[in-house]
Amino acid sequence: MALEDAKNQVDQAFTRQDPRGLSFENAFGGATSFLRRRYTKDLAGYDLAVTGIPFDQGVTHRPGTRFGPRAIREASALQPYDPPYGWGYDPLSTLAIADAGDMAFDYANTREVPQRIEAHIGGLLDQGVGTVTLGGDHFITLPILRAYAKRHGPIALIQFDAHSDSWVDDDPDRIDHGTFLYKAIREGVVDPAASVSVGIRTDNPDTMGVTILDARSVHRAGIEETLNRIREVIGARPVYLTFDIDALDPAFAPGTGTPVWGGLASWQAAALLRGLAGIPLLGGDVVEVSPPYDTTGATAIAGAHVATELICLYGWTRR
Repeated sequence: MALEDAKNQVDQAFTRQDPRGLSFENAFGGATSFLRRRYTKDLAGYDLAVTGIPFDQGVTHRPGTRFGPRAIREASALQPYDPPYGWGYDPLSTLAIADAGDMAFDYANTREVPQRIEAHIGGLLDQGVGTVTLGGDHFITLPILRAYAKRHGPIALIQFDAHSDSWVDDDPDRIDHGTFLYKAIREGVVDPAASVSVGIRTDNPDTMGVTILDARSVHRAGIEETLNRIREVIGARPVYLTFDIDALDPAFAPGTGTPVWGGLASWQAAALLRGLAGIPLLGGDVVEVSPPYDTTGATAIAGAHVATELICLYGWTRR
């Protein structure tokens, strides 16, 4: 049946009528919508929107994450043939998922980008869907969180990252991927007492009240104890999850702007994300995938899997 479907279906990014279900098309052809979902801005009847924000002008070192959303979408073409492994349900058949495309912006008018991101995500949320965002550098998470906080109040946050991104930055006009969490906490957008950062391996003594489960502690404590600590911190709060691909060790994700050795293995990240099943996830993002620094495409593959796991988490409580 799958082979027959592959011969008969033509570019489901445009022709898909049922927003639910697996997809059987040639992975090497067609438009690169995420998981072969339909491209649409009209989200009536949908549960979740995948969107890209190809912005990388907040980086401290190597640019290139503007190409992340496109590469992640292309990598995702290998995935929609089967339900995601190990979840026990098929989120593609459970959820109506759309690819809402990338946010448009003027690359030469950087100062307008934060407001545009907040309005873009807010516009999707106002259509009654959750969002999974493909970045882009980690700055984009700040205006995304602002949009969510306007509708849900201060957010509980799970952050996977090599860096705390909470370095002091009291200039409201600065756009910096290393200070998104500092500003989010200072603005009251994120509740630090209900937030946890996993995989950290760069020094920043002031945690601003966020619980730090650094990479070394994950390696030593193991998956189950790490999951228990995450759940203790966030409790029953609705939560947003942001995944910086540099949470993974450079051996698994070399294509990123500020790689740091000693990070999570891909199997650890997969086990942690799947072990969070049941959390009331509001939405999430995967950021800092920089394809120019990875000729193998492994980093984009990892990013596509993370985004799919976020979809699985979002759908778990909505089955």
